Amino acid sequence: MNKEKLLFLDFDGVLHPSHFADQAPFSRAHLLEETLAQFAPKIVVSSSWRFTHSLRKLQKSLPTTIGQLIIGATSNAIIGKYPRYQEIQNYLGGYGPADWRALDDSYWEFPRTCQKLIRCNPNTGITDKQVLELQQWLGQH
Repeated sequence: MNKEKLLFLDFDGVLHPSHFADQAPFSRAHLLEETLAQFAPKIVVSSSWRFTHSLRKLQKSLPTTIGQLIIGATSNAIIGKYPRYQEIQNYLGGYGPADWRALDDSYWEFPRTCQKLIRCNPNTGITDKQVLELQQWLGQH
């Protein structure tokens, strides 16, 4: 039996550059839309935006294709080594077995050996390179 595919999605440095003063929020989200529509993985928000916006507001702020795939968000922030990775592990502990990836620019929040991180450049956000990595993972059965 195939495990469900879960995508842990960061916003800053992924859906727009980390310092996006000259760009609109989610300016890079369009690069993800077609891939996510085609494969429809379940999305869990791992972005710090989860602390300042309700899940409903986040779903409505994103393109519909992406927003409708969001099933939840990681919970409390963890202080310590590899916090984003630990937050994901906590989420998975309550969720059950899943094949997961994290689309994130904060590589220092993951162990160096973590093969589940699809790393974005915080200065650009997601590019075709990460979209291709995502497609390859989602296309695996």
